[in-house]
Amino acid sequence: MSRYINKKFVKLEAYTPGEQPRDMQYVKLNTNESPFPPSAGVLRAIDKEQVSMLNLYPDPTCASLKDAIAGLYGVERKNVFVSNGSDDILNFFFMAFCDEGEHPVKFPAISYGFYQVYAELYATDYRKIPLKSDFSIRIEDYFGNDANVVIANPNAPTGIALTKYEVESIVKANPDRVVLIDEAYVDFGAQSSIELTKKYDNLLVVCTYSKSRSMAGARLGFAIGNEELIADLEKIKYSTNPYNINRLTMVAGVAAIADNEYYVANCKIIEENREYTQRELIKLGFRVTDSKANFIFANSDKVGGEELYLKLKERGVLVRHFSAPDICEYNRITVGTREQMDILLQKIKEILKEKEI
Repeated sequence: MSRYINKKFVKLEAYTPGEQPRDMQYVKLNTNESPFPPSAGVLRAIDKEQVSMLNLYPDPTCASLKDAIAGLYGVERKNVFVSNGSDDILNFFFMAFCDEGEHPVKFPAISYGFYQVYAELYATDYRKIPLKSDFSIRIEDYFGNDANVVIANPNAPTGIALTKYEVESIVKANPDRVVLIDEAYVDFGAQSSIELTKKYDNLLVVCTYSKSRSMAGARLGFAIGNEELIADLEKIKYSTNPYNINRLTMVAGVAAIADNEYYVANCKIIEENREYTQRELIKLGFRVTDSKANFIFANSDKVGGEELYLKLKERGVLVRHFSAPDICEYNRITVGTREQMDILLQKIKEILKEKEI
């Protein structure tokens, strides 16, 4: 760190992304990417004509992309905001709606690490709300109308989801606060709250193309909400980076919506592979949460969380391990293809067998 950095950032603890090692070929189950490629329509959309126009700025209004998203989810263009990944939208949310004083924010103590990072980045008053002993969210903890609310649904890294009714209860209990529901993983078996945005002007639902739509490398996210909330986000965007979605990502995003059936089918495969892997892990003595995401959260009394992570890495399988005390004995395992999950299970069996010797 240089001596020139703003003093308010000196103690900032940045978010740590999942590791991307290049020392060998891994079965990569640590960053919740899709194991499936983008649809054929997406690949066709990124054609020579689009590439030849890279000398020109893309449409800053992203009109065609917003129209495609609005059509799929039954809302209007004015209800859609698009940005450079859902993390970018979270950044804008904290910038626009949270501060030190009148606009604090609360979020689960065990959840996506970026929530705390953004709260600290913008010197926002925040409260981390403990989960129940089974890692589920107690919705009553978010009643009160005393702070903005940010909840990942399904939550990460637990994968446990709230029902739409439970989300609505939180939104209704905070009529003068913004409730952000981060639906990065909703397409793998949870209930979306997008329909509720037509009923409540304080609800913002944030989604991403990175998981269910196989476009983590394209960096594309979107939010759906009341037109005034969307206008607030647009104001922040146009005050920072109006061209934050590049031309190729934009056309790919439109094409992905057109090929929605392909992605829905892939999500079903992921759900099936998740259930299969959870059953097999339970047979091996693991405990797993009731995940509705594209990952599994699991631990075992037979092998420690960090030990399992390290031994799997030695064998060419990457999972995500967290050092936080409440979850350090757990690992988050991205659900991949059936072949990838069978490799994972075989390596775990080898590790457990070694420990019996």
